[in-house]
Amino acid sequence: MAKNTQDSTSLPLQETIVHNNKAARAIELVILSLLVSVVVHRVVYFKDQDQYLPWLLAFLCESWFTFNWILSVCIKWNQCTTKTYPDRLLKRVSDSEFPPVDIFVTTADPILEPSIITMNTVLSLLAVDYSANKLALYLSDDGCSPLTFYSLVETSKFAKLWVPFCKKYNVQVRAPFRYFNSKSTPLEDDSLEFQQEWKMMKKEYGELYKKIDVASRRPFTCDRDSDFAVFDGVHRSDHPTIIKVVSENKEGIPSNLPHVIYISREKRPKHQHHYKAGAMNVLARVSGVMTNAPLMLNVDCDMYANNP
Repeated sequence: MAKNTQDSTSLPLQETIVHNNKAARAIELVILSLLVSVVVHRVVYFKDQDQYLPWLLAFLCESWFTFNWILSVCIKWNQCTTKTYPDRLLKRVSDSEFPPVDIFVTTADPILEPSIITMNTVLSLLAVDYSANKLALYLSDDGCSPLTFYSLVETSKFAKLWVPFCKKYNVQVRAPFRYFNSKSTPLEDDSLEFQQEWKMMKKEYGELYKKIDVASRRPFTCDRDSDFAVFDGVHRSDHPTIIKVVSENKEGIPSNLPHVIYISREKRPKHQHHYKAGAMNVLARVSGVMTNAPLMLNVDCDMYANNP
């Protein structure tokens, strides 16, 4: 038994598979030799030209095309695929040994980047198979939109139902809009408990979708006595820094939700904000003060995580 355990822990976490592309290499070399011969032909018969401008243009174009082909051949010469085995990682280390991770999600415009898509990204990341007390999710809103903040607050409420559901039933697709689209109804051979919870979860997600959709269709009013007071009178390109802790895992319980923090960095009309680079700089600085995890993961707002 000890020998089998040792063998399983000595298996590699990743494997590089080299493709057999000898035929493709031969074809690329033939094409490259033809291109080089054309360039050499141009140089050899340079003195026989009556007009040098057409020759020069043809020579430059063919030389540039040949150079690009050489770069292309270099890139495709050693083709390989890297296959990872995340399931083997748990055989080497326990959950308690995994390092903390700060996750960054960036968005800039709730119209061009619909809030419901961004919130699905957030939900999929909150539901990853990782100890919640070692995760912190930071949402950077470069549009300083109260709609984005409202959506994040409502999403964190739904996440208290969605995350346990995903982990309880080992859901593979952890973005709700993808999960419910790919699985319109639960299977008949699923347990009665799962069918009931599935229907309840779909109903709750429908309510979340409706809330965000309704909020996006009307002007957002910022009540001065609420958490939205900081958004009163702000402009997307002229506002102070706004940092809001939406959800906090104070007890550090692995089964709870991770930290969820909303950030909208300061912007002024006469100061360059450097777009996403500036947003990432602020995320790194704020996370360094609040959670300071050794690892940082940046995810676009239109991506989502699956359970491998």
